[in-house]
Amino acid sequence: METVTIAGELLELHPERAVYWRARRMLLLADLHLGKGAHFRRAGIAVPQLVSDVNFARLRGLIEELHPERVLLLGDLFHSDHNHVWGGFCDFTASFPQLSFELVPGNHDILPPHCYEEARLTMHETIITVGPFSLSHHPLTPLQRIAGKYNLCGHVHPCVRLVDRTGGGMKLPSFYFGEKEGILPAFGEFTGCAEVKVRPGDQVFVLAEDQVLAVA
Repeated sequence: METVTIAGELLELHPERAVYWRARRMLLLADLHLGKGAHFRRAGIAVPQLVSDVNFARLRGLIEELHPERVLLLGDLFHSDHNHVWGGFCDFTASFPQLSFELVPGNHDILPPHCYEEARLTMHETIITVGPFSLSHHPLTPLQRIAGKYNLCGHVHPCVRLVDRTGGGMKLPSFYFGEKEGILPAFGEFTGCAEVKVRPGDQVFVLAEDQVLAVA
């Protein structure tokens, strides 16, 4: 893992696209988009059925490695309306009764309240504060920002383009930390990404071959 100090707090950046805030024993994830594969298969688009299994296995590995007390999900936990993958998620959370699973809802989190109760999820407002951070799904607008708080969020699925000497390049998912906000990469396997503009002073870490690499 790479580490970065943001708002005076040490954050550990895991190659499985997660942030661990060890001082609070909090695991932060964004954009799991569980059930997306099943949603597309129902629409007649061929998507491998193992996508959700891989996501669950990665999340289980993080929990067993890091031993958090809280798993805070920064929105877009489930991609669409209810399908069979939700039952798998409920089974998953039930297998860790000692953990607090919490959701700051995103635009895709549209299931009825009883589903979240079934999954033992603590539902938060769209913006919450913990220590020096404001936590949300969408990056906060200037009017939404909370004075003295650094925004950690998701939604964007950030990536950066790395260019070699020949002019060829590739996009890699990334952790992006700007002056006022940090954006987590999408945790879900079946997600795209959007290239972010890197400005002087930004800190950017790409994910490549199971490593987190600082590039800015």
